[in-house]
Amino acid sequence: MGKATGFLEIERRENPYRPKDARARDFEDLHSALPEAERERQAARCMNCGVPYCQSSYGCPLHNLIPEWNDLLYRGDLRGALGRLLKTAPFPEFTGRVCPALCEKACMMAETDGATTNRDNELFLVEEGFRRGWIQPRVPTCRTGRRIAVVGSGPSGLAAADRLNQLGHEATVYERADRPGGLLIYGIPNMKLPKDVVARRIALMAAEGVRFICNTEAEPEMVSGFDATVLCGGARTPRRLNAPGEDADGVHFAVDFLTEATKAVLEKRESTLSARGKYVIVVGGGDTGNDCVGTCLRQGCKSLIELEMMPAAPLDRLANNPWPEWPRVLRTDYGQLEAASIFGSDPRVFETTVREIVPDAQGHIRAVRVCRIQRNAEGRFETLPETTRTLECDLLLIAAGFVGCDGPTAQAFGLSLTRRGTPETSLSAHQIAPGLFAAGDMRTGQALVVRAIADGVAAADEIHAYLKTL
Repeated sequence: MGKATGFLEIERRENPYRPKDARARDFEDLHSALPEAERERQAARCMNCGVPYCQSSYGCPLHNLIPEWNDLLYRGDLRGALGRLLKTAPFPEFTGRVCPALCEKACMMAETDGATTNRDNELFLVEEGFRRGWIQPRVPTCRTGRRIAVVGSGPSGLAAADRLNQLGHEATVYERADRPGGLLIYGIPNMKLPKDVVARRIALMAAEGVRFICNTEAEPEMVSGFDATVLCGGARTPRRLNAPGEDADGVHFAVDFLTEATKAVLEKRESTLSARGKYVIVVGGGDTGNDCVGTCLRQGCKSLIELEMMPAAPLDRLANNPWPEWPRVLRTDYGQLEAASIFGSDPRVFETTVREIVPDAQGHIRAVRVCRIQRNAEGRFETLPETTRTLECDLLLIAAGFVGCDGPTAQAFGLSLTRRGTPETSLSAHQIAPGLFAAGDMRTGQALVVRAIADGVAAADEIHAYLKTL
């Protein structure tokens, strides 16, 4: 499986970032690709593990057959490798770009010589498949006559629709936005996931028989004629700061900011929420906060600070977090790297939170008062008022996560919600009521794209089993 001594002879080499100064001026793809010969060399580093954690629950939620397609790639059988990849991965062109590569964190070499570059290898295979014409519409030869409504076209909705369609059912996807893709379109910036990549997959699914209806808010009456409905509306309710002055002009949730920014890129115009020439503060140090940082830089912000409640993670991977679980290390992503290049330092300020938002006489934000926080003996965060300081700000972006599914959707479908703001699925893992299912972030709460895809596939399989009982 792979080259037996590959990990000893070949150093890990990822797809390189484009130069920071160049990429921070546009919304084009962050990375450039390595040539085929180097990808085969990187695949050779995948050794014959006795227990490949990469494809276990620690690693890939899709249980991708990683050692198998790495071996085929190493041997030059690109089409065979692609076939093994597509056996479990519905959308490698998405996960190959935005997945944090849990499989690599679980790799046997993660602690020593550097994990196999599974994510880059996966992306190479799928892009070669499209480029060489190996990926073509797979139109089912037999239809069951069953009709399923999929509400939401984000990662889980697309995965559920794709799976149901391949099982022979008729899948109709309802999307409230002007184009399908959900989070993949309006929640992730173009430089991280180019929108023509999403459009290419949507076109392929449409050619395979999936029907997409946009600019439509799905309601129970609309889907009553279907044999089953799966709600894939995501975890759309953002977490508020609950700080005085939060309703001031110039304070926006990250999802609204990123949505408008992407629309502006697609429509080739200036964003109506542009950070150009502004003092920007981003609240939240996760992926969404980082995406806000990268977007603000490209829009030409004057200064940028990113507030993070958590402390900088210990640099020791093994500290309180044994391998192969996700390592608690200080992660510095593309946005933070770019900000450091432009402004001279990492924009993050750790163990800090917003205490008050200060508006001017016209109600527009002009400053933010922040203070340090620490955990008390009970493990809860408490503020340290004596550390309060005032930061100039005329654009505040809240990227503090999400607290549950969309309220109007839950109300329309009469959903009983858990404490996490997710629907009660009492009949089975995904089934809310006879014929009504939920999947993805809407069911689990906010999670990774790859987990949402896996959950969409699992929901589709449950629906398939349910339809057999009708």
